[in-house]
Amino acid sequence: MARVVIPVDANWQFRQDKTDEPFRAVSQFPTNVHLDLLHHGLIPDPFIGKNELDVQWVGEAQWVYRTAFAAPPVAAGASAVLAFDGLDTFATVVLNGTAILETDNMFVPERVDVTALLRPDNELVISFDSAYLRGWKLVEQHPDHKWGCWNGDSSRLAVRKAQYHWGWDWGPALLTCGPWRPINLEMYSARLADLSFDAAVDKSLCSADIRVTAEVEGADAADSVRFDVSLDGTPVASETVPAGPTASASFHIADPALWYPVRYGKQPLYTVTATLVSGGADVDAVTKKTGLRRAELVQRALEDQPGTSFFFEVNNIPLYCGGSDWIPADNFIPRISRQKYFDWVKLVADGNQFMIRVWGGGIYEEQAFYDACDEHGVLVWQDFMFGCGNYPAWPALLQSVDREARANVRLLRHHPSVVIWAGNNEDYQYQESEGLTYDFANKDAESWLRTDFPARYIYEKVLADACAELVPHTPYHPGSPWGAGRDTHDATVGDIHQWNVWHGTQEKWQDFDRLGGRFVSEFGMQAFPSVKTIDAYLPLGKDDPDRFAQSSTVDFHNKAEGHERRIALYLVENLRYAPDPLEQFVYATQLMQAECLASAYRLWKRQWKGPGREYCGGALVWQVNDCWPVTSWSMVDFYLRPKHAYFAVKREMAPLSVGIARREHRHPRDKYTRVVDTSTRVEVWGSNLTLESLAVDCVVRAWDVETGAETFSEVVASGVALPGNRSTELAARDVPALRKGDEARAVVAAYLVGPGGEQLARYVNWPEPLKYLHLQKPQRLRAELSADARAVAVSAEVPVKGVALECDDDAVQFDDNLVDIVPGEVVTIGVRGATAATKIETRYLGM
Repeated sequence: MARVVIPVDANWQFRQDKTDEPFRAVSQFPTNVHLDLLHHGLIPDPFIGKNELDVQWVGEAQWVYRTAFAAPPVAAGASAVLAFDGLDTFATVVLNGTAILETDNMFVPERVDVTALLRPDNELVISFDSAYLRGWKLVEQHPDHKWGCWNGDSSRLAVRKAQYHWGWDWGPALLTCGPWRPINLEMYSARLADLSFDAAVDKSLCSADIRVTAEVEGADAADSVRFDVSLDGTPVASETVPAGPTASASFHIADPALWYPVRYGKQPLYTVTATLVSGGADVDAVTKKTGLRRAELVQRALEDQPGTSFFFEVNNIPLYCGGSDWIPADNFIPRISRQKYFDWVKLVADGNQFMIRVWGGGIYEEQAFYDACDEHGVLVWQDFMFGCGNYPAWPALLQSVDREARANVRLLRHHPSVVIWAGNNEDYQYQESEGLTYDFANKDAESWLRTDFPARYIYEKVLADACAELVPHTPYHPGSPWGAGRDTHDATVGDIHQWNVWHGTQEKWQDFDRLGGRFVSEFGMQAFPSVKTIDAYLPLGKDDPDRFAQSSTVDFHNKAEGHERRIALYLVENLRYAPDPLEQFVYATQLMQAECLASAYRLWKRQWKGPGREYCGGALVWQVNDCWPVTSWSMVDFYLRPKHAYFAVKREMAPLSVGIARREHRHPRDKYTRVVDTSTRVEVWGSNLTLESLAVDCVVRAWDVETGAETFSEVVASGVALPGNRSTELAARDVPALRKGDEARAVVAAYLVGPGGEQLARYVNWPEPLKYLHLQKPQRLRAELSADARAVAVSAEVPVKGVALECDDDAVQFDDNLVDIVPGEVVTIGVRGATAATKIETRYLGM
């Protein structure tokens, strides 16, 4: 018989277990208990005000879900299987009064043969225990383990469930349960259990060899497997092979259509279909899309600096991987739509970001997320789901982790966007901070289980073995950060997380050039979300008495320890600001975040200096998104409203950019005096991330910040070559000022100008800290909407720092924002969704 798939997605009901409460209809399917309680008004929205505190009981209760479904008769010789794509987390499944399954891992799909139990009319009941309480029971059962973690509590370490559900320093504690992914009834005599590909693109890029493999269940009931490969509906290759437990075919493709990261080429996706044939009829088929690309992680010796490189190369193109880290886009995962995943990933790609890192405390994301990355050309760094703690490794847990790893690698390995798997997030850093046992030279894996850091066995044995077997051509990295056994803060090897801005020693962001590494996979700065987002979580919106920056409700929507002091520290070091009005304070925090992140990108990208000198191979901002409305490190808030840092990073990762570093040099006039001579210089460089060499002029101009008078305008480099895919030093000179001693009043701009006089890149450098400046209020600041309402022209008669365009209408979206304005120049910003009647307002520093 042909495989029949019947969704078990209707008639679901739920209630709290062991109560007299009536069963109620679920809000959707798949679902979780919070969504269903919200649907019936049984709990307040945990995202509003402090309601999170009032729903903690939900995660400590037991819940039961049930449905009734009809099933056709099972044909002779066929099987009936209930397939559970995801149950969260401790579930007991009963079909027609018989227990058929117990689960303890949210990430493992389960299949149960129910042929003997199936009836024409069936009752399916799933009881969910509290993951929080079960976790603590497991902790108590293993007192010899050295429990400890950052964020949440130790009970999460014992449970294979999304770790952020316990709460994080950017998210609420909301311990969900329920059938969070689809459930289907399948009937078949034989089926295709898996379809995978192993593709090798020749170094010349002129050909590719693909080995396609299907795993067949019930192969005795099948005759053959037909493999078909097509591109955009055009057949490319086809072959039929005899059926067996595994069936494979190999194809050679000349002149393949290669998949490239965004900007460097197109993203063609080949369609691969396996069809199972029995008795001359097609009885099952599986189709997946994949991209052909040659991807490598390059770690090799560098010129003039110690350690090794760490950068990605795709189709022989070395990539400076500017991007961001990703957390789940909602605490209630089943309500994230496919369209929302595509909207998020499009924002990343439109923001000139090439890589997104799926962080290890969330989930192995939905297929829609990776589909979006495939289609938009965004590379994926994929963590396994371990984060910030000392995980146990008892035998049953190791077995569960092995199943989890293999199941999810199988689910995701066809996506061309996935270019690396990493074992965990910051668990090696936790090991270092707690002094747990770790001898990198000891390669006796079994002995690791007898130390107080047994999770090494997970990262360097279980996960490593799964990846070696299932994705042998995709790099596996034991953790993030990780540096081949060296201290995780070693900047010369592997990747680092740079948290000495904000956390740690709380360095100035202006010093990011000395805080870099070979690949910085986390760094960040907090900022408040849009005022509209704050109004959305305040119980009374704009009329709420807590609508001010230091209110208890606003503070509640920032989970970072010490956030008040740290935001205030970086604000007070850099800007003149006040907490009121709220709109201007939000602007100040977003300006601060934008300046911080742009500084990191600008200074680290400067270290991308060409072959053999890839001193920094990428930077991933923590983080791109939020899981609820909150003040956090995100560049885009929960409602997909970009903060100003999003645009600052977009400019820094443009195909062509120019940077300036201002250096103050102080030296005593001689050794017998307190008189200090000071000189201030600017260093200018260009970053060309295209693959073509460009000839440009570099123009430097300067203005006095107080008078607006132009003090300098000169071509400092004429017809200079900017080789492709690297940064090039262009000029260094004293800061031009009206007179000696006024350097701290000089605003300096650098421009890259093409052969025809066209402006290719600009950057405006300001004296810092900005709080010292006597900023002038512009009398003629204009933000004029074009006649066709597709652009805004911004200009002023004095230098203006951080001009932000604002509009009450969320449908109006700007292509750029938070721009620096200098006299004599008009900056044009694209706009979408505007009409001739649209009202656009401006905000700026010193307003």
